Amino acid sequence: MLEYKAIEIFTSEEVRWQGKPLSEAIIQFVSGLKIAARCMVTRGTDGCYESGEIATRKLEVLSYNMPVRIHVILPAGELERVLPDIDKMVTDGIVVVHHLDVVSHKIRTRLIPQQVKVRDVMTANPRTVTPSTPLDEVVRLLLSSIFTGLPVVDQANRPVGVISQGNLIYRAGMPLRLCLLAESDQNRLEEFLSSISSKTAAEIMTSPAVCIEEDRQLTEAVNLMLQKGLKRLPVVDAGGKLVGILSRMDLFRTIMKESPDWQTFRNLNIQIENLHSVSDIMRRDIHTVTPDTAIDEVIRIIDSNDIQRVAVVDEKGRYLGLISDEDLLMAFSDQRAGLWDYVVSKMSFTEAGRKHKEFLDHMRAKTASEVMSTRHITVREDAPIEEAIRIMTENNLKRLPVLDSQGFYKGMVSRESLLRTGFTQCKI
Repeated sequence: MLEYKAIEIFTSEEVRWQGKPLSEAIIQFVSGLKIAARCMVTRGTDGCYESGEIATRKLEVLSYNMPVRIHVILPAGELERVLPDIDKMVTDGIVVVHHLDVVSHKIRTRLIPQQVKVRDVMTANPRTVTPSTPLDEVVRLLLSSIFTGLPVVDQANRPVGVISQGNLIYRAGMPLRLCLLAESDQNRLEEFLSSISSKTAAEIMTSPAVCIEEDRQLTEAVNLMLQKGLKRLPVVDAGGKLVGILSRMDLFRTIMKESPDWQTFRNLNIQIENLHSVSDIMRRDIHTVTPDTAIDEVIRIIDSNDIQRVAVVDEKGRYLGLISDEDLLMAFSDQRAGLWDYVVSKMSFTEAGRKHKEFLDHMRAKTASEVMSTRHITVREDAPIEEAIRIMTENNLKRLPVLDSQGFYKGMVSRESLLRTGFTQCKI
């Protein structure tokens, strides 16, 4: 749910603000804010006031000073900034504030309404570390979280850097991705954590941190993430202090809640500028295996192409399933020590093989069909982009296999391709 607030004002036609009817003045004020707010004015046909005065239109000639109700609906984060000014304008009337759980906020021509601000969709009060935090504490924190990156802040809570999973892998020598590390042999995990305990966050973080202010438009944040190739942005207040974090998933969830009414557009045969189907943004993947492919070959393909997963297809190219590095770890759960060494050795078939001949023999005896996941979450290549976004958001997927109408595997769509192609080609 999106958290919104409703400001409700009960006043009358006679009330003025700086010479204008109050309703007109408030509409002009809200319009000038350029935020994701809507305003509506209704006039009553009957009513009464505190003085006992009764307003009625039963006799049209005598009707005057009719009751007026003004509704302003806006994101909850804007209330503190907007309410004092509106309260000041209401010199005669009652001001009420309601909390609203908004299911969706849609406009008809943009992927994201221009008025949506970063603070409306960011994750507030994120976990942080300091430059002096030992790396083993950083990893422990990430292993217990659903996110894979952390802002690094100084004593005044100002971001000074960011630590990502990539930093840990390439600068700290973390041998496995975090989700795999969490499933690894506990002794090996503790051994790795001990090996990095003398290092600090400052030694591996990306610095300076690229940040965005909370009151900037969300579209500006998207452009910044695309330009810099970032997966997340620390969000700061006017004083430069950290107040939130904005991730790709925050963006995709926003698109699902605030995107145009796609079905209505299709029914009316309305074309949206430069909106493409999945086939326009997917990576046409040439890396596939068959059910009979040996697991050591699967691992070699995944590692040498840095793709983390590979599709399994039949001899004609029809999609059968997917193998990820997580599937591999689960398949060899009874021999994790061997797999750990195998992966740590950068997929070498030499040293690791000599040390762990039993494991390698066991691995080579397995085939792709024994390891692959047949949980078929896929998307058609002719599906609209928002369909891919919906599937990936609902299932928390980083990549999604793309099939044609006959079930043949065509490629993979990723969060990166969605963000880059979807946003740069579509009107935002």
